[in-house]
Amino acid sequence: MAIGIAVMYLIKPGSGMDISNVGKNAADVAKYAKQAAETPHGFMDFIVSVIPDSAVGALAKGEMLPVLFFSVLFGLAMAGLGDKAKTVTVFFEKVNDVFFRLVGIIMRFSPFAAGGAMAYTIGKFGIGSLFSLGKMMGSVYITMFLFVVIILGTIAKIYGFSIFNLLKFIKEEILLVLGTSSSESALPRLMQRLEKYGCSKSVVGLVVPTGYSFNLDGTSIYLSMAALFIAQAYGIELTWVQILTVLGILMLTSKGAAGVTGSGFITLAATLSAIPGNVIPIEGMALLLGVDRFMSEARAITNLIGNSVATVVIAKSEKQFGLPEPSAAADSGSVYSENSKMAGVTEA
Repeated sequence: MAIGIAVMYLIKPGSGMDISNVGKNAADVAKYAKQAAETPHGFMDFIVSVIPDSAVGALAKGEMLPVLFFSVLFGLAMAGLGDKAKTVTVFFEKVNDVFFRLVGIIMRFSPFAAGGAMAYTIGKFGIGSLFSLGKMMGSVYITMFLFVVIILGTIAKIYGFSIFNLLKFIKEEILLVLGTSSSESALPRLMQRLEKYGCSKSVVGLVVPTGYSFNLDGTSIYLSMAALFIAQAYGIELTWVQILTVLGILMLTSKGAAGVTGSGFITLAATLSAIPGNVIPIEGMALLLGVDRFMSEARAITNLIGNSVATVVIAKSEKQFGLPEPSAAADSGSVYSENSKMAGVTEA
């Protein structure tokens, strides 16, 4: 987020923006603001929301953190039963194969859905919205690139692996996220690829789903930049205390945000509403509606890469990392395990 703020102050993409048309999109902003208001973002609310009212309800609503919380408890209970739970383990492994195959089928059509959503955005706001907000888009992509190469690259070097080799290994998952604007779409395939890269199944099974809720690097970066963009567009000069306040709030509100397109906008509304004195006008979010779809690709890809690096780091630190299979190392794009084949994973 600090890199994002530095880029925003260097390029200043929000300065000189025309805010006269903000009122035309008030209804859309109100929709996101309402969703944000209904989402608990206080510290205690956040902790309590992790505990599901019921496991079935959490699954039905797609709430990642409550599902993960229940899964950990369920796994501990199974571990305590030992061999008695072996049948249950085999059952869930088979169910897992079925769901992976189901996701693989759906993902074949997801690029068309994402393309239709982008077409709707351009048709509603006009192609001019893309050019007028080009500096903001460029700033976001530059920041994401710097974060991946410098920050994640340094962390990878410290732990004895190359960020570029890892990116090459998961290149198809990155392209899938690029086509769908959602990191969720690549979750099953990413878990399989990281296992082939050398991470143990237990580490991948815990760290990747957890990271999808707690380690949204791209979302956090974008939210900080979006808040400053709106402030610049309205000519609001934020003090360092206010900037640090925004960062502090984002450290909390970004946790638990789903890695799907549009969720970042809801979290941004919650963040702006939580800033004392409403320093940054929440209606200014309308300025970003036209290009949020396109910047969501950068967020999702950065989230994916960040979680991949985190998984390898945890695997290495826990001594749960082994050498990748020779065939997988030789051709990172075409070799998949039998489970991958069962999951309907094929080359793009």
